[in-house]
Amino acid sequence: MAIRTVVMGAAGRMGRMLVSQVLQDPELTLSGALESPQCPFLGKDAAQVAGLPPCGVPLVAEAETALEGADCLIDFTAAAVTRQMAPLAAQKGIAMVIGSTGLTEQDQALLQSLAEKGARIVQSPNMSVGVNLLFALCRQVAPLLGDDYDIEVVEMHHNQKKDAPSGTAEKLGQILAQARGLSYEKDVRHGRVGMVGARPKGEIGMHALRGGDVVGDHTVIFATEGERVELTHKASSRQTFAKGALRAVKFLATAAPGKYDMQQVLGL
Repeated sequence: MAIRTVVMGAAGRMGRMLVSQVLQDPELTLSGALESPQCPFLGKDAAQVAGLPPCGVPLVAEAETALEGADCLIDFTAAAVTRQMAPLAAQKGIAMVIGSTGLTEQDQALLQSLAEKGARIVQSPNMSVGVNLLFALCRQVAPLLGDDYDIEVVEMHHNQKKDAPSGTAEKLGQILAQARGLSYEKDVRHGRVGMVGARPKGEIGMHALRGGDVVGDHTVIFATEGERVELTHKASSRQTFAKGALRAVKFLATAAPGKYDMQQVLGL
């Protein structure tokens, strides 16, 4: 039986891609499409808004309506929305795939608490298979190269992105700091300006670039005297994030209650 899936923020750029991918996957069916009360597309067919033939699922602003009979919810919206929707979905026994960025430690604690009470959740700042491979490579490379290699993280996104650094870059920083025995909060420097002095050895540089329609580029630079190693992932389409999200939906269909990340979904 197809997994009944709800897409949140279904009229946005990422939401439309998710709707399109769900409708094209024979193992899933679109059961709901949720949007904000201010969305100008409310009442319209979610598939048509995504540029496809109608599917009979309208965009609605009422969470109860969208979630009725659902098996899984895909949420790529914002932390404030996730904060409200996660407890409701958990109460209804609906699994959750959460790709929202900007989640705070308190938000993570909320999701962990829901999982401990029986919810099934996959949460990751980036659902891309390639980015999660980058996470795994950085976890291996950072300690292998050692502290003779300075680490800089550079990310670039489109000019409409509201948060900086990206959730993916933040996750990279956390992985790199942990691998080096550093603290993300204390040892990551977000940009440089003025007479900052020589670069300390135990520092991770973090730089956010914004411009044009860049979907998402992330580069981790390991630099030492005489050479540097660069690990780069470039996303040319939001389709890569949507495909990863669908893999997470299928993973949760048979998973035990708990809070998972894409590393676990992909077996990394």
